[in-house]
Amino acid sequence: MIHKQAIIDSKAKIDEEVSIGAFSVIGAEVEIKKGTVIHSHVVIEGSTKIGLNNEIFQFSSLGGDPQDKKYKGEKTFLEIGDENIIREGVTINRGTIQENSLTKIGSRNLFMAYSHIAHDCCIKDEVVMVNNAALAGCVVLKKGSILGGFSLVHQFCNIGEYSFTAMGSAVTKDIPAFVRVSGNPAKPRGLNTTGIQRLNSSKDSYIALKEAYKILYLRKIQFSEAVKEIRENLNSTPEVKILLRSLSDSKRGIIR
Repeated sequence: MIHKQAIIDSKAKIDEEVSIGAFSVIGAEVEIKKGTVIHSHVVIEGSTKIGLNNEIFQFSSLGGDPQDKKYKGEKTFLEIGDENIIREGVTINRGTIQENSLTKIGSRNLFMAYSHIAHDCCIKDEVVMVNNAALAGCVVLKKGSILGGFSLVHQFCNIGEYSFTAMGSAVTKDIPAFVRVSGNPAKPRGLNTTGIQRLNSSKDSYIALKEAYKILYLRKIQFSEAVKEIRENLNSTPEVKILLRSLSDSKRGIIR
């Protein structure tokens, strides 16, 4: 159902079975797929595509201009996948031509109230951003990662699969997969055991990850030496392969 007091541009592409609440504003270049529910007082603008069965709560702003002084009105994009929950006051900006021109959100994510996703970020699937967590531009959040409330992430950081940041963490470097961090600046505090359990990992996989963590963080050896030792001695489980991939993907250097 589309409320009679919703403001929808005639050029917007809205599937049937989309619900839009009162006083929500939908721009001309917006596309919304069926099953999506948009509550009252939501603003969706710019070249924004929203997939199936999302739920977007009041006072969220999606597809706004990037907060970047280099932005001069170029056409850039926001894409949102399926089955995401976007709670009150969430802000998600479009990309910039200096980077990918695209901010991309995957599926089955939960963005709690007042979280912020800046230009050119890439959010994979099953991510959780707790209230007031915020990303600077060009951040990548990998599958299953969780940002605690008021966590802040520096631009260009890569947050690995099933990693976890505690409340108020200030992340300035990449976080490897499965690693738990806290503090300002954020420091490693062990493995995200809850995330590992959710994967139904085997006992052997968990033991291998614990050994890999010891090599990476407790042995006090060079990063390259640690990666080599993990690859040569522990590279037999899917979880360790994910960890190694996150180490290889790091461009800013990892939190150590």
